[in-house]
Amino acid sequence: MHRSHTCGELRLTDAGKHVTLAGWVARNRKMGGLVFVDLRDRYGITQLSFNEAVNAALMEEAAKLGREFVVKVSGLVRERESKNLQIPTGEIEIIVDKLEVLNAAKTPPFTIEDETDGGDELRMQYRYLDLRRNPVRRNMELRHRTAQAVRNYLSGQHFMEVETPVLIKSTPEGARDFVVPSRLNGGQWYALPQSPQTFKQLLMVSGFDRYFQIVKCFRDEDLRADRQPEFTQIDCEMSFVEREDVLQIFEGMVKYLFREVLQRELPEVPRMQYDDAMRLYGCDKPDLRFDMQFCDITSVAKGKGFPVFDQAETVLAINAKGAAPYTRKQLDELTEFVKRPQTGAKGLIWCRVEADGTLRSSVDKFFNQEDLQQWATACGAEAGDLMLVLGGDLHATRRQMNDLRLEMGNRLGLRDPFNFKPLWVVDFPLLEHDPEAGRWHAMHHPFTSPLPQDLDKMESDPGAVRANAYDFVLNGVEIGGGSIRIHDRNLQQRMFNLLGFTQEEAQYRFGFLLDAFEYGAPPHGGIAFGFDRLCSLFGGSESIRDFIAFPKNNAGRDVMIDAPSNLDAAQLKELGLG
Repeated sequence: MHRSHTCGELRLTDAGKHVTLAGWVARNRKMGGLVFVDLRDRYGITQLSFNEAVNAALMEEAAKLGREFVVKVSGLVRERESKNLQIPTGEIEIIVDKLEVLNAAKTPPFTIEDETDGGDELRMQYRYLDLRRNPVRRNMELRHRTAQAVRNYLSGQHFMEVETPVLIKSTPEGARDFVVPSRLNGGQWYALPQSPQTFKQLLMVSGFDRYFQIVKCFRDEDLRADRQPEFTQIDCEMSFVEREDVLQIFEGMVKYLFREVLQRELPEVPRMQYDDAMRLYGCDKPDLRFDMQFCDITSVAKGKGFPVFDQAETVLAINAKGAAPYTRKQLDELTEFVKRPQTGAKGLIWCRVEADGTLRSSVDKFFNQEDLQQWATACGAEAGDLMLVLGGDLHATRRQMNDLRLEMGNRLGLRDPFNFKPLWVVDFPLLEHDPEAGRWHAMHHPFTSPLPQDLDKMESDPGAVRANAYDFVLNGVEIGGGSIRIHDRNLQQRMFNLLGFTQEEAQYRFGFLLDAFEYGAPPHGGIAFGFDRLCSLFGGSESIRDFIAFPKNNAGRDVMIDAPSNLDAAQLKELGLG
């Protein structure tokens, strides 16, 4: 062993011991006849002391050490005269009597400290250096603890971890697949799994009644802070269960993770119908850390001669408590926010309740005090509050108001990342209609079971059929989603018919699953949690990239290894692509 101790474990009780440490030079300071070196490893930092009066040659050697040199030292643990109580080892130092440089190092392209001068792209290019920094290392440690806790909980609930294939068949229904050419089967292709969905259902047919896997998945889709082309999910399935069984088990898992990883108790998890989530918050993953529910003021806003509202399908308002003092500049900023292309509103109407109870709005020309008081009554607005109003098409206005609500939550400091508010959203629509293609798509996936009471509507009124599905939402982020699955071949065929598959197409794409259903498929259901998202929420970050050891950038590139890259002509020819 190159070391007897790590750089984070020695304490004052170890004074007098002769020890050997190894690590990286974090900092080197010369002070008169002394040189002090901070030696760092994964576990912490220990100060090394070199004294010219004791060993001038050794001190001179230490003075030449550059940042990130890999060194091995031996020496005596001694109490420090000038203690640093900001670090666990700050009461001791090592009086070095032997120094060995294991490897020299170039000057790193950015400072490897908690507060670094390296930008995102530079740190991703040298990710192996970035991983030496404490904040990044702590993120990886949190991810490790979370994975261990997941395995402990699910194993304790009799789940078995089973690995499923990575080279599978492309079943284009959902996001785009990443595809891999087969050399041995010329002209044919594998796909990388977007999810192990069909395999975990086959495991239920196999009698493995409780399965889980912390598994890599792949989706070729546009990227943002909470998406990567390859990501990790906690994938789970259970046999002989109904929805309530699944919700109880996995609500229990999330509470267990909070206790084990964050040492916190998660409150009871409320449930909300999909329709209510859309009506009150305009999205299926509402952030419950703050109120500001939508108020439908259509009936009191229309018919007053204001063309925008009179022509609107719906008029929605939110009440920003205490925001009446907003300046004209702040109101103009909010107007520009909702007019951004990604939000798409044409403008913003505001109405403030003054300290004396009078109401002042941006549309006073069309609405008198009595009219505006109806708005305030509908929104529960009081003196000091600010109402923000949008009108237009129902679905577009809900989406726009959701954007505005979240922006106001940010501006008013209502979205504390460590104020955790969980939620189950249930009873999603089974299908969504694509008017351009003139067909239905599965809102979740084609193996989701309809609610039993809606089965008779599948052919007569497909849009009214609700899915036996559920999402786990935390602080406005969907971190888990699942459903009770179809386990009957005839019902699965009806679902494929709704999605526009001919029997031949369904058999070609999913025949292996349909055939398996004829050999005794049990009732089953499951869920998958976004592991990267869960870790980022635990760490108080909006970006999953911070919790992945070697992430891709926003263009889906690994700038460290320069991938994706070209193949040479010989490889392409061998694959039949040249």
